[in-house]
Amino acid sequence: MKLRGCVAVVSGASSGIGEATARALAQRGASVALLARSSDRLATIASEIVAAHGQAKAYPVDLSDGAAAQQIAAQIVRDLGVPDILVNNAGAGRWLHIEETEPAEAVTMMALPYFSAFFLTSAFLPGMLARRSGRIVNVGSPAAFAPWPGATGYAAARWALRGLTQALRADLHGTGVRVTEVIAGEVTSSYWDNNPGTAQRMPAIGKIFPKLTPEQVADAIVRGLERNSANVVVPFALRLVLALHQIWPWPVQRLMISTGHRRG
Repeated sequence: MKLRGCVAVVSGASSGIGEATARALAQRGASVALLARSSDRLATIASEIVAAHGQAKAYPVDLSDGAAAQQIAAQIVRDLGVPDILVNNAGAGRWLHIEETEPAEAVTMMALPYFSAFFLTSAFLPGMLARRSGRIVNVGSPAAFAPWPGATGYAAARWALRGLTQALRADLHGTGVRVTEVIAGEVTSSYWDNNPGTAQRMPAIGKIFPKLTPEQVADAIVRGLERNSANVVVPFALRLVLALHQIWPWPVQRLMISTGHRRG
């Protein structure tokens, strides 16, 4: 896939993987729509991309609101046209046991990433189908394959996103619209500061994987787009573990449980 001249929409673009992906796409010549709730931060990132001779526009929105997601999608189509690439990266949620999770937080965790991805995809898909081309990128988590203790709601929301990814692949077969799933290991970002106590619940087995920067994950996403990859998994060691999980799931799940967080 050639990125120069493409229109790309990136959710969760105010920080972390989303911000890095938006910058990387703009550097390769894509016109990027930045989506997140933080209007000031989005405006800063968009202006920095433009100052670096890229094309970007900020679209502040709460993607947990289906009507707001539909409205912002319609505005993007009016401004930029039907996107060639949709990167569903928005996500939220601490790692908590189920009894520690307040109902409102459980709803938020499901809204971001699952419902936000559902809302945006449903809004942009008719135009992609009419054009018979497009790429939907869903940024998921290893928790969607082998969940660990102490992150019940988080893992469940990521399983929902993975289910959407698989269902879309079946539903869109033969339409020209393709789906890419992105799974990354631990990423150094503001997520850990914004969700205190979460880092302490990382399973010990996770420490065997090298930490990634948002820029490294963004580069992997961009390379995956250029190669029309259906799956992007980083780092390489995680790719091996997930491959093992596909053919021999119980030992991998057992490691996640046995090396994971324990209730005090």
